[in-house]
Amino acid sequence: MMLTRPRWRRCARTRQEWWPQHLAREPDDSDDVEKAATADSNDLRSFLEGEVLPGSNLARKELANRPLIREQAFGEALDPDKLEQLGRYEVHLDRKLERMLSMLLRLKDLRQGTVAG
Repeated sequence: MMLTRPRWRRCARTRQEWWPQHLAREPDDSDDVEKAATADSNDLRSFLEGEVLPGSNLARKELANRPLIREQAFGEALDPDKLEQLGRYEVHLDRKLERMLSMLLRLKDLRQGTVAG
């Protein structure tokens, strides 16, 4: 979305009016639902259970499933159907190269035959 110049100025003006008012407010007047944390065991426990524990559980699950994920990634990378298709293409190119080399050898023989004759 492109802001036209008058619209951009209105946004900037609104931001200039809002920011000083926001800074002038007391921290207790915040619109946030969360209460300020205190340095006690209950808040530490709630932080650990609410923030740290879910993240560590996720990391633990990822580590436990790491071999399965690696196996799946390698399995998808080594698709036998795709390898078969590549093999057929390689055979096709080998035959094409052989035909080209035989044609070049025949042309070389013809050239030497005309020079000698």
